[in-house]
Amino acid sequence: MRRRELGQTGTMINPIGLGGMPISIQGRPPERQGIRTICAALDAGMDFIDTADAYCHDNSDIGHNERIIAKAVKKWAGGDVFIATKGGLERPGGAWTRNGDPDHLRKACEKSLVALGTDCIDLYQLHAPDPKVPFMDSVQAIAGLQKAGKVKHVGLSNVDVQQIRQASEIITVTSVQNRCNPYDVRSFDNGVIEYCEGHDITFLAYSPVGGGRGHQRLSQDKDLNAVAESLGADAYQVALAWLLARSPAMVPIPGASKTSSAMSSAGAMDLRLPGADLERLDRNFFREK
Repeated sequence: MRRRELGQTGTMINPIGLGGMPISIQGRPPERQGIRTICAALDAGMDFIDTADAYCHDNSDIGHNERIIAKAVKKWAGGDVFIATKGGLERPGGAWTRNGDPDHLRKACEKSLVALGTDCIDLYQLHAPDPKVPFMDSVQAIAGLQKAGKVKHVGLSNVDVQQIRQASEIITVTSVQNRCNPYDVRSFDNGVIEYCEGHDITFLAYSPVGGGRGHQRLSQDKDLNAVAESLGADAYQVALAWLLARSPAMVPIPGASKTSSAMSSAGAMDLRLPGADLERLDRNFFREK
């Protein structure tokens, strides 16, 4: 397992992190199970956890995932854990809506500090650009939080190359978090991953094993299963290992609500795909759509 530097921070993390969302949204497990899952992921070497204030049921439940993660990390107490969270979404009535208003971001950050039980957030990410708010106004707000010492590092999520360039004029962009998996390679195609590689920005791949229906599709993929069988792994592990092999900037953050899922994802950190298998998967996933 080769650790990867998080942006240009000097902080080294293991190459697969834990996405916290499934522990707090619809169908969430009991709190005790959620804490067990997080602790199992940490035991297995996932020392980077990604969360967001909006990982919850609705606006009355904001910060649920952050609070569960804080409890789990306190209980685990097994070493350093890097926690990234996000602001810029709301959950009115359970919907997902964007709010990049600077005042909202400042208030959201304050609530996240309380939920995480810290006075400085390791990595604070704009969850998504808000079309109703000038993008740079949102970025300026987070830059202000960093200047005030409430945020150590800054990241962006659901952005394109132009937005990364714009933000980089006033902040050091440590990470970019976009959806990326074998069936969604847009961040390869549109240059986001290449840009991250060229500017020492970590690319955090969310939904790396498909997410939702894609998760089931991946489990039935002929090529993934053939490679998995030859390596004594499962299709999900092969998908994660494929992403890792495709970019040195890549850190997938698969979600998990069960200990078995977390441990399986962690197992992909040590999985090496032979050249012939990489070529086979490349042909499958980079084929013309």
